[in-house]
Amino acid sequence: MRERIIRGLAGTIVLVSVLLAAYVNENWLLLTAFVGLNLLQSSITKWCLMDDILKKVFKVED
Repeated sequence: MRERIIRGLAGTIVLVSVLLAAYVNENWLLLTAFVGLNLLQSSITKWCLMDDILKKVFKVED
């Protein structure tokens, strides 16, 4: 369940930031880069901050 939430949130942030970059300011692409780097880091280290937040703050279980 948490993995689906994280993937959905990451995809939403990427799509919104690309739209903001196209229609508002291209600096919004930095948010897309941040999300991409976070996904890469979590695939290497097997640790994701959003996973910890969902577990501790929102009590979302697997």
